[in-house]
Amino acid sequence: MDISPSRLGMINATGADDALFLKQFSGEVLTAFTETNVMMERHYVRTISQGKSAQFPATWKVDSYYHTPGNELVGQSVKHGERVITIDDLLVAPVFIAQIDEAKNHYDVRSIYTEQAGQSLANSADKNVLRTAVLAARASATIDGGVGGSTLNAGADVVTNANGALVNVLYLAAQTLDEKDAPESGRFAVFKPAQYYKLVLDDKAINRDFTQGNGDIRTGKVFDIAGINIVKSNHLPTTNIAAPGGAAGPRPLAKYAGDFTNTVGLVMTPAAVGTVKLLDLQTEGEYEIRRQGTLIVAKYAMGHGILRPECAVEISKAA
Repeated sequence: MDISPSRLGMINATGADDALFLKQFSGEVLTAFTETNVMMERHYVRTISQGKSAQFPATWKVDSYYHTPGNELVGQSVKHGERVITIDDLLVAPVFIAQIDEAKNHYDVRSIYTEQAGQSLANSADKNVLRTAVLAARASATIDGGVGGSTLNAGADVVTNANGALVNVLYLAAQTLDEKDAPESGRFAVFKPAQYYKLVLDDKAINRDFTQGNGDIRTGKVFDIAGINIVKSNHLPTTNIAAPGGAAGPRPLAKYAGDFTNTVGLVMTPAAVGTVKLLDLQTEGEYEIRRQGTLIVAKYAMGHGILRPECAVEISKAA
């Protein structure tokens, strides 16, 4: 005899059997994305409603001079330039849940898939922004006569933090940004966990006799050095990342490729790179009768690009 099951995902017992599940999935994807991603709040982000790119205008400095009485004051030519950031292809993280498998399963898989989908999208965005930032540190000036990015070749000591090399190079990075008139507010550095925890153990960075101040040895935190906030991320590029050979896949687009073999760290301000969003993080789902299951897709469409190279400093282990 047929029965009338209570469908937990239906709204008022009508409609799609996963309507409520999808709302929960959407919220959890967003939460996982936010918790995993460290770069989205640390650079310029612009949202557009249509189109394939966005223009970021740039201007150079205005000169001042002493006026001679009687001389006519006239305007001066200010150099202008621009950076254009294009939208990448749609990035998707799809999962399919067979109805019969979910019915038989003794634990909830949707929360697991949710977290993984959010983390996957967050990881891709983080990696692309950080690759763009390192490439910005290697880029030439946006405007003729301006200044470009910087690479500090600190030598192999920065890998092991021998002789306090990481602290020393952070002060040198701060000096480099100062000399280029880069903004002091919002400066931060990104290191892999190996270098981050070496900073935690460095007496120059943290006074280990105390648990408060510029860090906490108990929790393994270091806050800032030379006015630069310290951020830990596995997504800093440190290998030779090749562009795809024309086929779609996990390898990044050509504009995010480069040889990052010597990269150990990155210091920047939010003005160094920008992101353009066409489709913000979204989720959608549909029960497919032909396949007797639910396809749920998390996705976004955005692109990343260089804005102000002078606001980025690469820390390299090359001598």
